[in-house]
Amino acid sequence: MTSIIVFGAGGRAGRAVSAEAERRGFQVTSVVRDPAGHQLPGRVVQGDVLDAGSMAELVAGHDAAVNAVSPASGPEALENSTLDAEFYVKATDALLGGLAAAGVPRLVVIGLFVNLLDGAGNPLYDDPAVLPDEFRQFALAHTAGLERLRAADTPVDWLMLTPPAQLDAEGPRLGTYRTGGETGGGTHLSYADLAVAVADEIETPRHHRTRISIFD
Repeated sequence: MTSIIVFGAGGRAGRAVSAEAERRGFQVTSVVRDPAGHQLPGRVVQGDVLDAGSMAELVAGHDAAVNAVSPASGPEALENSTLDAEFYVKATDALLGGLAAAGVPRLVVIGLFVNLLDGAGNPLYDDPAVLPDEFRQFALAHTAGLERLRAADTPVDWLMLTPPAQLDAEGPRLGTYRTGGETGGGTHLSYADLAVAVADEIETPRHHRTRISIFD
């Protein structure tokens, strides 16, 4: 039986991934900061994606890990003045170190659409019509995490799945999706189908040590 551990399981993406994994018969460990505040599939445990010291013990025995963590519970906390610019770098270091130490082979990370590229090869976050300036630091922090993955000398087979701008929390699970490269290819996707893609890449990995876009 496939066993996965989901960081950020209390958020929309994490909840969808945990639900899809349970639907497929995976064993699921849902990691949140406050287990008492959540009703989630599988075993629910307290954990912090930034806690490198406890990571190996937490992830041991799983076939794959999913990072769906956000550094904030709402948009206001993602503004430049309140965000730890090193959040995603620290999370990447903790996950890769812990997974490697525990022998967990696969990591799937939920990406951020604004560090995809436009037709001229520029990141979307450089366009103020796409991303207001007050959220630029968040985009740069997320991008730094991606670059850390790309630069890592690690045995962990990682993948970043980057959804489009419009993720639909109420959208149906169609069980289908398309994938693309650095420039994306669509603007919509349901959280349910994002979770389908995550589970597919855990069951039968098709993309390795790269970032791809995903859309409907």
